[in-house]
Amino acid sequence: MEKHNIATDASYVDDRTHVLNHRDTFGIMNRSGDILPLGKEVHGIYHKDTRFVNQLRLRINQQLPVLLSSNIKEANEILSVDLTNPGHPLPDGRQMEQGSIHIHRSQLVRNGNFHEKIELKNYQNETLPINLSLHFDGDFKDIFEIRGTRRDHRGSDRGHERIDDHTVVFSNQGLDGAIRKCKIVFNQPFSDFQTPGKVCFDLPLAPKELKCIEYSCHFTVDEVDPSKENYWDSRSANANDLGRSNDYFPDIRTANEHFTHWIHRSKADLVSLMADTPTGKYPYAGVPWYNTAFGRDGIITALQTLWVAPRLSKDVLLFLADQQATSLNESIDAEPGKILHEIRGGEMAAMAELPFKKYYGTVDATPLFVMLAGEYHKRTGDLKTIKRIWKPIEKALDWIDRYGDIDQDGYVEYQAKSKNGLTNQGWKDSHDSIFHANGQLAGGSIALCEVQGYVYSAKRHGARLAKLFGYDEKSARWEADAIRLKERFNRDFWDDTLNSYVLALDGNKEACKVKSSNAGQVLFTGIADPEKADKLVKTLLQPDMFSGWGLRTLSSDEIRYNPMSYHNGSVWPHDVALVADGMGKYGYQEQALRLMTGLFDASLFTPLQRMPELFCGFGKRTGEGPTAYPVACSPQAWSVAAVFLLLKSILQIDIDHGKKELCFFKPILPEYLRRIRIKDMELGGKKVDIEVIRHDKNNMVGVNWNLDDPNWRLKIIK
Repeated sequence: MEKHNIATDASYVDDRTHVLNHRDTFGIMNRSGDILPLGKEVHGIYHKDTRFVNQLRLRINQQLPVLLSSNIKEANEILSVDLTNPGHPLPDGRQMEQGSIHIHRSQLVRNGNFHEKIELKNYQNETLPINLSLHFDGDFKDIFEIRGTRRDHRGSDRGHERIDDHTVVFSNQGLDGAIRKCKIVFNQPFSDFQTPGKVCFDLPLAPKELKCIEYSCHFTVDEVDPSKENYWDSRSANANDLGRSNDYFPDIRTANEHFTHWIHRSKADLVSLMADTPTGKYPYAGVPWYNTAFGRDGIITALQTLWVAPRLSKDVLLFLADQQATSLNESIDAEPGKILHEIRGGEMAAMAELPFKKYYGTVDATPLFVMLAGEYHKRTGDLKTIKRIWKPIEKALDWIDRYGDIDQDGYVEYQAKSKNGLTNQGWKDSHDSIFHANGQLAGGSIALCEVQGYVYSAKRHGARLAKLFGYDEKSARWEADAIRLKERFNRDFWDDTLNSYVLALDGNKEACKVKSSNAGQVLFTGIADPEKADKLVKTLLQPDMFSGWGLRTLSSDEIRYNPMSYHNGSVWPHDVALVADGMGKYGYQEQALRLMTGLFDASLFTPLQRMPELFCGFGKRTGEGPTAYPVACSPQAWSVAAVFLLLKSILQIDIDHGKKELCFFKPILPEYLRRIRIKDMELGGKKVDIEVIRHDKNNMVGVNWNLDDPNWRLKIIK
């Protein structure tokens, strides 16, 4: 097994879990709001790639409360839990009837903090003695330990300490010397403290009396003075952050309330993953395993949302330009001009047990970075930002030619150099995801089909941007490179037997004649010849590839197909959305609509209508939802962003700031989505409202807008 794969028995997705997340901090709790050491003990509160809290248990009179209901609020900021007491005898001989006490828990996280408010109200017609206890503990495990990586040595537990009648601390000193500390501060003195980490409150409740306990857990790494935010401070700050982040997105509503909810849930989830950086917001990849900055994930999330949220693309470009590799370092797969794969902040990364403190082992983030820069400029006309990152763009294009093309054959390949790094360095980075038709794993320097498409797009965008700055020679060279690449790619990667592009070329230039969704992403970049695109679209929608919910990553006819695998037969929403938009670009909107409808149907079966990182590739069964993948991240940035690109795929809305043109290319709307209204979308420095309507006559689509600017025009190609 790949040493960095997530162990499948580390499952955390079941009917007992809720997820709260904010920047570098997230929590996985059961439906009652407790954190218990269950299964592989994945539940917990995590901060900066470390689990600070692995147990949190609430009891009333030493009894486990009865769950009434629990929900994550719509804006994704609070877990609200309703509990009551079980029936039990009291010390004085009386009986406390079940349902006498209502307990309401409100939990939230904010970067470096976890807060809870517990309210208790007595509905029995007599005063009742209540002893409320909370038990805390922390194991300070690195996220990679939770994922399944074994360690020979760990840091030392420093135990629990009662500071005063309001404060408890427990901590750990890691092998890296860092002291990681959880400081718990209560709003009132506790009645008793018992080691390890149990605090009790005596709260006699008169009839209809309400009492409240609030506390905050502050997480620090080598910090003397932790945050002093309390529950209400953080709740208010989260609301303000949410308001500012929502400014990135226009309001989108449709005639279908379920589809509208899918959009709103996706926006709330994406906003919750958007961390503050010195260069702006950056979407963390996903909770729990990838709650950090990933280059590829951030770029694709930005590309998916660019048409509606261009500010996010700008922030992503600035962040990645700032993190670009400047030197050769094989231990982290770094080369000058290469774009980041991921950043990690835990003890194992600090101790170099893993290469991921700042890691560059990805082949596609670098051309994708240039592609995003070009698409961002086309959408916004923001030449100032392009000037700011022009040197990184040039360095990225230079990396493609100097380092990306390992054997100088005209294709960009990867080959891992770091001994602890990733073996496969495309988006399908499982150890067994790139192979030949007989199942043999591909070796040597591997050229993935979709990566050549990214390079083609990067060269074309680089050529256009270079021309803006008067670099005509570079522009002509990059444009010529793109033309040659397209011609050679369609010759070397196409297979008439598969009616598809092959998955990859291995180090001996032998084709991996495998039918996969990678070929579908070729459409997204425009490198496919039109006649081959026509055949490929038909191939992708055959039953071996299209499960009914979405495209499988691998055809069910292939020897390594397994619908329960991570990359060899599962369905990834972001992958489906990229392929759908590619289909739309080539004029296959009806086929793109089939993919969008499949994922929309899947969303109706998923908790909170939150699209997970992936689900299993079993075929669609009547009356049942898709089969969950046990360790899928949820929320995951590029999965929740997929709905925005899926909408674009059927509308084919193209915004060209240079031409001052808002164009719809063969737009369609299904019967279940007869109207879409987009309010306050940024366009040319102004806000515009757009309405897209499906007319009954011939199912034609009409578009209305309210932009008061004679320089811009609306164009509909039917």
